[in-house]
Amino acid sequence: MIKQKSSLDQLPTEMRPAFQELGVLKHLRKAGFKKAFGYTCSHLFLLVFVLLFHQKNWFRLLESAKGEAFPGKDAVYRFLNHSGFAWRRFLTSLSSDTVQRVETLTSVTRTSVFIVDDSMFERNRSKAVELLARFKDHATGAYYKGVRMLTLGWSDGHTFLPLDFALLSSVKAGITGIHSGIDKRSCGYKRRKEALLTAPHLVSELLDRAIASGVSAAYVLMDSWFTHAPLIGRIVDQGLHVIGMVKNDNKRYLAHGKQVDLKGLYQVAPRAFRGNSGIFCARFIQNWFLVFPSIDRSHADGAGNHSNLQSSLGHRGLLQIR
Repeated sequence: MIKQKSSLDQLPTEMRPAFQELGVLKHLRKAGFKKAFGYTCSHLFLLVFVLLFHQKNWFRLLESAKGEAFPGKDAVYRFLNHSGFAWRRFLTSLSSDTVQRVETLTSVTRTSVFIVDDSMFERNRSKAVELLARFKDHATGAYYKGVRMLTLGWSDGHTFLPLDFALLSSVKAGITGIHSGIDKRSCGYKRRKEALLTAPHLVSELLDRAIASGVSAAYVLMDSWFTHAPLIGRIVDQGLHVIGMVKNDNKRYLAHGKQVDLKGLYQVAPRAFRGNSGIFCARFIQNWFLVFPSIDRSHADGAGNHSNLQSSLGHRGLLQIR
């Protein structure tokens, strides 16, 4: 574990080169992590980071024989809960710099994508957690207490890097509210207000910040919970194409002058290649969806790209959502 002195030399040997190469502590200071006295932010960050790999919680560490060598739990909790520390800015700065390093190692013809997804952050035993809400797990049908974590990542098909995130509560199903006494000028208060917004609204903001940080991609991948016409329209306005799944619900699509459901769409949409591929992706063009069949790997080039897919389709399969 990390001793009193804050130095990269006290990191495990396997982690030291990565911290030096990526300049992790430099990005931490760039994001405004500073303290006037006591343990430095770099020391506390390294301590919490290494603790994850030791598979110990903070209570067990302080109860161990070396517990006196570490700062008290109040110092760590104040560091993690400080409303003035911009964790989002730190993650985006570190990830964007890492993406640029990764791109130099891959072919310029490789297609990169943004990936949007949300996951559960359960706190079923909690009662006073700030902005605690009740959500339904659509995979199991059960309800849970906690928050949703919306994540934006970048991938080139082999590497995945998280770029940004947002914790989401709920206005209608909220259990607790925002704690009083938080400085309304701080980034922490802004994040709390942001938690009450809808996920589609935040997705476009996540993409805006990622693009502003210098990260680029050709497509945005998302599941059926985000594939809706208003959000797709906003993403296309940002110069990105959308690939996503479509819910099998009552929506109707205009195909060849006829309104069809998802099953009818599957039957009338042309295939790019022969085979049993049947999963469709959609690219929104103004008020239109351009439907692509799933890609046969045998038709891809050696780099794994599928630049011939759009040219093989031409303008067939143009659909308008209803």
